[in-house]
Amino acid sequence: MNARTILRVVIVDDEPPARKRLRDLLSDAAAEHPSTVVGEASNGRELLDLLPDCPCDLVLLDIRMPGMDGLEAARHLRSLPAPPAVIFTTAYDDYAVKAFELHALDYLMKPIRGRRLAEALSRVPSLRAPTLEVLREIAPAPRTHISVPERGRVMLVPVADILYLRAELKYVSIRTANREHLLEESLARLEQEFADRFVRIHRSCLVARHRIAGFERVPGEGHEGQWVALLDGCDERLPVSRRQNHIIREFGRQEP
Repeated sequence: MNARTILRVVIVDDEPPARKRLRDLLSDAAAEHPSTVVGEASNGRELLDLLPDCPCDLVLLDIRMPGMDGLEAARHLRSLPAPPAVIFTTAYDDYAVKAFELHALDYLMKPIRGRRLAEALSRVPSLRAPTLEVLREIAPAPRTHISVPERGRVMLVPVADILYLRAELKYVSIRTANREHLLEESLARLEQEFADRFVRIHRSCLVARHRIAGFERVPGEGHEGQWVALLDGCDERLPVSRRQNHIIREFGRQEP
């Protein structure tokens, strides 16, 4: 990025006065760091909806917002073909600030000062997008959504809507009541992140705990046949491996 390049910025904050202050500070710094605000959003979901039609170089991203916070939004930004640089803004959260400093991520403490913003803008050309590993360390809480790249956009799948997750070659198939998505993530990592929501019934399949309607024995190898899981909102009968048969007893919903 050369000196004549105008930085395209998106401001994300749930408080309108905070967004206005950032616009004013960017305007004050324009002589040294030319920029234009190409969009605004009040939470992470709005940001992800905005970006496909509003390309930008930098996102000024508040950490704590209702709906979807900045740390989760930053994880989903990684699904974009060309994710923008991110500078976090925060009024508190000492833990996150220490983590940002440890991993050399840029952040602005509120109330944001013009000189500090100018310093951050000067580093944008060399600013690296935060890696998923770093973001998971800073924000270990499970995501509320899983992001799936689709035609240059980020499709957000609510975790609460997922019926099951099944490993298929190098992908994981995400099944909801309405459709199926393919995700390039590890099933083992998803199991670790969402241990409270999903249970493993097979080495290649996790099912939503709250969707388990029961279990049924069907003809199969051996005289005992095989157990399958029945899920609300799903016509499929998902095989339960012998190793995971204890799940049937734990849920206490087997059928005779």
